[in-house]
Amino acid sequence: MEHASKQQQTKIYTQTCFRVFRNEKGWKVFISAAIIMLIICLVTGEDMFQASDDTRSGAFATICACIWIGIFNSIQSICRERDIIKREYRAGLNLSAYMNAHFRFEMVLCAVESVIATGIIYIANITNVNGNGVMLPTVLELLITFFLVIFSSDVLGLMVSSIVKTTGVAMTVMPFILILQLVMSGILFELNGITEMISYITISKWGMEAFCTTSNLNGMSFFASDDAYTFSPGNLMSKWFVLIVFIFVYRLVAVAFLKLVDRDKR
Repeated sequence: MEHASKQQQTKIYTQTCFRVFRNEKGWKVFISAAIIMLIICLVTGEDMFQASDDTRSGAFATICACIWIGIFNSIQSICRERDIIKREYRAGLNLSAYMNAHFRFEMVLCAVESVIATGIIYIANITNVNGNGVMLPTVLELLITFFLVIFSSDVLGLMVSSIVKTTGVAMTVMPFILILQLVMSGILFELNGITEMISYITISKWGMEAFCTTSNLNGMSFFASDDAYTFSPGNLMSKWFVLIVFIFVYRLVAVAFLKLVDRDKR
């Protein structure tokens, strides 16, 4: 491994990720994602995508489910291999290559999960969904939003998994992350001051706003217009851009903490 280039190591570890996924029957996460979305469809209102209240509550439930799916994908991915990483790092492992491999693997995983989520939500509400979104067909805009929410949550999970040292600690931290996303989304509670500032660094806020923008929430009856949901390409793309920034920031932090692995004295 010490004589392999960064690109070669990335390829080797990417193949390893997919091989482990296959051998450990990782496809079960797709079933889990489908079940979660089916449950969401059972509890959301019949007028989702048509009535403002049903659309907001449905968007909240769907985005929270996407965040859960993404974090659960990766929250244990790095910390459960910590001893292996330490050993191979001393043998020449390039940590950036290792993270690139996980990044590629998780991207594919999240892409499949976003297709599943979009398909179920779209089919369940097909009579209510408008054919056209802000700039693309509604189903494609939802697919992009779900992918960015799931993938950014997944990379957030990778970051946490790179910081903590055991899977036990990772699973202890996970509920706190989910609660933060839930309460800071701006749907359940009115946020002001410090809480509003915190909301700007949550995936839930931007995912919600992207979903509601595509759904044209401002155009629904009995809803007071909100600039965050302005039905325009620029507004939607700004939400997507923030989620993309989250992805790369989380990745950079994950790599930075992973490089401290050799200082682990356990």
